[in-house]
Amino acid sequence: MNNNANTDTLEYLKRTGIDLAVQFGPRLLVAIGIIIIGVVVGRWIGQLLDKVLRKLELELPVRQLLLRIVKLMVLALFVIMALQNLGVQLLPLIAGIGVAGAGIALAMQGILGNLVAGLTIIFTKPFRIGEYISIAGVEGVVENINLFSSILSHADRSRVVVPNRKIVGEILHNYGNIRQVDIVVGVSYDTDLNKALSTVNEVLQNNSRVMKDLPPVIAVSVLADSSINIAVKPWTSVNDLRAASGEINKALVEAFRTKNIIIPFPQREIRILGGAS
Repeated sequence: MNNNANTDTLEYLKRTGIDLAVQFGPRLLVAIGIIIIGVVVGRWIGQLLDKVLRKLELELPVRQLLLRIVKLMVLALFVIMALQNLGVQLLPLIAGIGVAGAGIALAMQGILGNLVAGLTIIFTKPFRIGEYISIAGVEGVVENINLFSSILSHADRSRVVVPNRKIVGEILHNYGNIRQVDIVVGVSYDTDLNKALSTVNEVLQNNSRVMKDLPPVIAVSVLADSSINIAVKPWTSVNDLRAASGEINKALVEAFRTKNIIIPFPQREIRILGGAS
């Protein structure tokens, strides 16, 4: 009796399996084929998009992320086509995903805002990696540009992470990848100014950090109480700004001492009115 029951069960399962294979087998094979085609098409579109993004000079991490997103979107489209081929009802599924997506979007407004702002920054390029910018009350050298935030670095090796939505729509001061050193040096009133200006120019020409293709500003700026102040403003790269400033100050002091050009101390003239009692 048990043997007959087992035999009947096996026969039923066999017939059911054959029926399912006949009914869904071809559809399943077609669905698998659709997904394989989706993978191939996704790779092909990714290669074309990569060429376009390279021409836009996007940073490698951002380019890779965008390519991954596009490939997943293409694959998702072909998966939907495969499910339709299998007879899966997609309208209830899409409706459920839409409701869930609306709730998720509402809960992630800040993150999505940063994402949209990040894409805006990536494609409009108001600044690039390596440039010195001032934005939203902070400033520094742009170290990295991500989809959600931009990272600025300071000379003291600290970092500032700025959410991208704080950048878009704000007033941005982009100094570029070069900066102008701002030095003021005072000389006494009896100094030969032509000699002093020539000495300053020699110091700048001998400094390897100073850009030679951009003319520096070397000019008398202020007739101060105790000195004639000379503005010294050469150009240098952002990374060399502090080092160049220190080297130029040191070289100016040494050159002035060699040529007997006096850097005066602050002086005050005191007059006593009336005689002593």
